[in-house]
Amino acid sequence: MGSLLSRAQPANMSGPVAEFVRAAIAKDKVVIFSKTYCPYCTMAKEPFKKLKQEYACYELDERNDGDEVQAVLGELTGAKTVPRVFISGNFVGGGTDIKKMYDDGRLEKLLA
Repeated sequence: MGSLLSRAQPANMSGPVAEFVRAAIAKDKVVIFSKTYCPYCTMAKEPFKKLKQEYACYELDERNDGDEVQAVLGELTGAKTVPRVFISGNFVGGGTDIKKMYDDGRLEKLLA
């Protein structure tokens, strides 16, 4: 019962986890919030590897605060699903979005 209640809580957007998320997004050109077992996360990472673009990746399933990070990302981006991909501080989408942007050439332009 407790976990259902905690998931319904709004994210603390002024707490340390929100500060970590904002700092992480600002620190690197490409930032991916991911889970190790998620096929869409793998899909989001592939185009960056193909373009030889370095990225910072935070695997939420390997973090004690992963659920809270995900809640903060939900507040910032409008969805809690992973992956959540940011380029130059801007949210650009999830796995299928990144694949589509790679396929049509927009991703490379964003990284230039």
